Amino acid sequence: MIFKKLCLEDKKKIDKYISPYKFLSCEYSFTSLFIWKEACDVQYSVYKNALILKKKDFDGNYYFMQPVGYTKENLGMIIEKLKVYRGKNDMKYLFKDLEESFIEELNVLLNGKNKFCIEEDRDNFDYLYEAKKLMTFSGKKLHSKKNHYNAFTKNYNYKVVEINDKRVINDVIFAAKKWYEETHEKDIKLYYEFLAIRDLVNNMSLLNLKGVAVYVDGKVAAFSIGESLSEKLAVIHIEKGDKNINGIYSFIAKTLIDKCFNNAEIINREQDLGIEGLRKSKMSYYPLKLEKKFTASIIF
Repeated sequence: MIFKKLCLEDKKKIDKYISPYKFLSCEYSFTSLFIWKEACDVQYSVYKNALILKKKDFDGNYYFMQPVGYTKENLGMIIEKLKVYRGKNDMKYLFKDLEESFIEELNVLLNGKNKFCIEEDRDNFDYLYEAKKLMTFSGKKLHSKKNHYNAFTKNYNYKVVEINDKRVINDVIFAAKKWYEETHEKDIKLYYEFLAIRDLVNNMSLLNLKGVAVYVDGKVAAFSIGESLSEKLAVIHIEKGDKNINGIYSFIAKTLIDKCFNNAEIINREQDLGIEGLRKSKMSYYPLKLEKKFTASIIF
């Protein structure tokens, strides 16, 4: 089994496998794979007419995502092939980023034979929200978000523009670089996030992305980028703002959906990676559901 490093030119090939499936997880989109291609060393192969994706996590452990395009008849053969590869390459996990539906199929395939240790991966659960509530901040629970939104609109001289021309793209990259350089903790994930932002804004059209930037007094104060994964589901890949501007995050969260994804029913705002502040922030928008993900390790 030979793996190839993922690149932009692979989009059409990868989409051919992924597009027929209605994943709720953000992991199974070409954009998600592409923007973390360096951080997670994303590679792929095709075996038994199924797409095999290999990544590494932020602890440096390589693993397979769930195969895409397998059949009930060949899933067992695919798993056996991946087990052999794992053994030869000393991989800690066999699988990560598994959806609950795949776990169910895996349990049927195993027929009660306890060959895997399957565990929830809480740090990588996706946060799913009702789109209408994020567009309106309706209800008592989101009243504070509405207050923050209103405070921003009343107190700042702002302008909202779509990220679709070279000037705005350059302004977004400049702001992202500035915010990264101002962080006191030089977390490698933040560096890779900056690289991801640069790749996204330079390929908005090719990746079928939509995004907006908010200018305050002529400078980018926030920006957000997402894509439609289906008629009902949109995923927000990037959301960044100047933390010194009161209400900017509530404003950008609502504005992107208003302008770009107002036909969506569900908004996936991705995972919190176990970062306490990020988890608190995502929970404060009161998700409709946490989309679970699982790991599967071999038991010897």
